[in-house]
Amino acid sequence: MASVIELKHVTKQYGKSRGVTNVSFDVEAGTIFGFLGPNGAGKTTTISMLVDLIRPSKGSISLFGLDAQRDSLAIRRRIGFLAGDFALDESLTGWQQLTYMGNLRGGVSKVRIQELAKRFDCNLKRPIKTLSRGNRQKIGLISALMHDPELLIFDEPTSGLDPLMQSAFNSILQEHKQRGKTVFISSHLLSEIQEVCDKVAFIREGNLIAVRELSEITASSPKHLRLVSNDKKLAEQLRAIKGLDVLQSELPIIECNYAGDINTLLRLLSHHELDDLTITEADLETVFMKYYEDKNV
Repeated sequence: MASVIELKHVTKQYGKSRGVTNVSFDVEAGTIFGFLGPNGAGKTTTISMLVDLIRPSKGSISLFGLDAQRDSLAIRRRIGFLAGDFALDESLTGWQQLTYMGNLRGGVSKVRIQELAKRFDCNLKRPIKTLSRGNRQKIGLISALMHDPELLIFDEPTSGLDPLMQSAFNSILQEHKQRGKTVFISSHLLSEIQEVCDKVAFIREGNLIAVRELSEITASSPKHLRLVSNDKKLAEQLRAIKGLDVLQSELPIIECNYAGDINTLLRLLSHHELDDLTITEADLETVFMKYYEDKNV
């Protein structure tokens, strides 16, 4: 599958300060790609280079096979972008702001704007200065989506949105993907990334430390178990199982992570009386914390 975004050995330095160092990855067409990292890790720096707001000190960036610097204008015609710190004209209503931006761009359907406003439950008649953080965010999202671009690039897109609107946003991303289009999304909401992304990259202190398929993360990560039992010998026997880490063993509740063969565990549990058993896949937060706590990764 063709790559829509490709970074090769990209470094950005701010004088003596670090931006990002030797970052390389690619994003395939028709996928949703998550970009994760704590504050100051280099996420916004990377996104700013993608859209040519700043330029790398070394390395190369291409989008749609075009050079991110030389072909910047052609690339911008094909993307929808929302920065984490975007600004709106507070003297305008939401409708006036979006109409103005649509007219600058050209070719934006007012019907499309109205459809998106309805999906986000966004009142475009109110002055922007009267809007809450979440409602301003909705206008920003509509501005990135209204021209139906080939590639969406978002930096913390659901900041301020309630769970219902986050769900609406996720549905729009999935529809975008189903039509063969691509999404690059940076977020601190790990549950959101886990719900929508096909692949994720982890960046720490300006260095890319992992790029993995979400399905691979799920398959290779430990399962979380919560057992309810008054069997005093159970926790001791669980500790003897290779790949099992007991997190809590204050009866009647035992919690643990298990990275081994589930059948081995089930055979042991079949010899004990349980009141309840819950087995869940590891969430992305568990994987995220592993990468950022283990300095040897």
